[in-house]
Amino acid sequence: MNSDVPEPTTDTAETYLQALHERLTADGCTVTLPPWNGRRVVTGGRADRKVRWFGTKTELFVFATAVPEIDVATLGEFTTWAMSYAKGLRGGIPGARNAALVLPALVSERVRPEAAQWASQDARILGTTLISRPLTVETAPDHVRTTMYRGRVALGGMFTGHVWEKASLYFP
Repeated sequence: MNSDVPEPTTDTAETYLQALHERLTADGCTVTLPPWNGRRVVTGGRADRKVRWFGTKTELFVFATAVPEIDVATLGEFTTWAMSYAKGLRGGIPGARNAALVLPALVSERVRPEAAQWASQDARILGTTLISRPLTVETAPDHVRTTMYRGRVALGGMFTGHVWEKASLYFP
């Protein structure tokens, strides 16, 4: 055995997903494990209503799964699936003082630079009340690097602080 090459002791992406499941549960999210392309997806959902949102209810949905490598095509496909899935989970009447925020995250030890750049460029919007901020989570034995769009959006801008707060809690 070559002593210069460290042997992996755990699958870092799966370990990250287990910890994410725990963080979502601790924050009061309902957590499920639906499949996507034969993979288990850690899915968390919660609803909040705050005075500063003028009584609007916001539903936050988190979707995360491990893949061998994150590229733009896979991240785009997963984001589209997560937004569609979240649309089916929504409560209430869309647009009637009700907004949905989606955090679709792919987790891997290998993130292609163009995928991280795609995630950081802008939020994705479906209709007028479903806003997605895709994430790449690069896990390695010695670090975790999360990339997402951290700017404001025209639609749903009043929820930006809430999204940042929850994203930093769930994806440290």
